[in-house]
Amino acid sequence: MQKYINRLKDFNELVMFQHSIFSLPFIFIAMVVAADGWFGLKLLVLGALAAISARNFAMGLNRWADREFDASNPRTASRPSVDGRLDPTSIFIFTVVNGLVFIAVAYLINNLAFYLSVPILVILGSYSYFKRFSEAAHIILGVSLGLAPLAGVVAVQESIPAWSIMLSVGVMFWVAGFDLLYSLQDIEFDKKNGLFSIPSRYGVKATLVISAFFHLMTVLFWAFFAVCADLGLFSYLAVVFSALMLAYEHYLVRKDFTKIDRAFFTVNGYLGIVFFIFIILDKVFS
Repeated sequence: MQKYINRLKDFNELVMFQHSIFSLPFIFIAMVVAADGWFGLKLLVLGALAAISARNFAMGLNRWADREFDASNPRTASRPSVDGRLDPTSIFIFTVVNGLVFIAVAYLINNLAFYLSVPILVILGSYSYFKRFSEAAHIILGVSLGLAPLAGVVAVQESIPAWSIMLSVGVMFWVAGFDLLYSLQDIEFDKKNGLFSIPSRYGVKATLVISAFFHLMTVLFWAFFAVCADLGLFSYLAVVFSALMLAYEHYLVRKDFTKIDRAFFTVNGYLGIVFFIFIILDKVFS
């Protein structure tokens, strides 16, 4: 029994399950706004399953595709995909199973979700290979998580209104911006191994400027989202809070690069959760 528990722990570490916190709040934000309130237990369960299986697919493929790079990078050498705890075949099977689960869940949601499921998986999977030939990999990662709100609104109303696009573009810039900061840790490794990233190609100063610009776009598009969705005061407070959190994130990174993990995981994790809470409050009191 302990063997299977350890196996589950290894897969959990492989995909960093706890970091699902980045995408889940924005899926549910879109669902709450699309439903103008509570969207039902069925969609709650299916939405969570879709988000988790999609992320597991993307992370599993990334770990499988990057295992040789990860093995030679001191920062990633202890991952289960490279230290012997999980073999490549198991990781590949895990990835395929999660992709199939995502498609099956999309089928149970509605027709549009089902039709979009395979293209979404293609986009999610492309990130793992983009870094081999283009520094646009940061944008691809942003697009991948930016699909989350679109998936949420499609689940509820089987359409893609303008406000959901504003929300998704904001998420895209948000994720791309903090991925740039996170990539600062691997500048020398990326240069040595011929991997493409904005930090390794253009340097630290340019990366900080581009990341700040992306996060400015994040705030603007989330403000557009609040306007287009005809939301109330709490939604604007969510935008203001996000701006403050992003500013704090940049302060932490500029002050000390050793704070990158704190900025990446803690600050961004709280941002999504608090944004979601503000949207709920907006619907309760509007």
